[in-house]
Amino acid sequence: MHMTLLNAHEGIEYRIRAVDTGDEEMDSFLFSLGCYPGEPITVVSHLKGSCVVSIKDGRYTIDRALADTVAVA
Repeated sequence: MHMTLLNAHEGIEYRIRAVDTGDEEMDSFLFSLGCYPGEPITVVSHLKGSCVVSIKDGRYTIDRALADTVAVA
């Protein structure tokens, strides 16, 4: 089983292993935020229907379905 942002622990820096949404437009959107393989990412908090992450110098809220497409290690 691979770890995604959904089951990542809050406050720990991970490296993005893969992003596979199955949607080229959504992949491009995540890439524009800095969410691509090799980049560090930290889960700031898990909310009911979303996940707050810190990528580069920004904080973003992404929904659960999208967070489940970002594999981290």
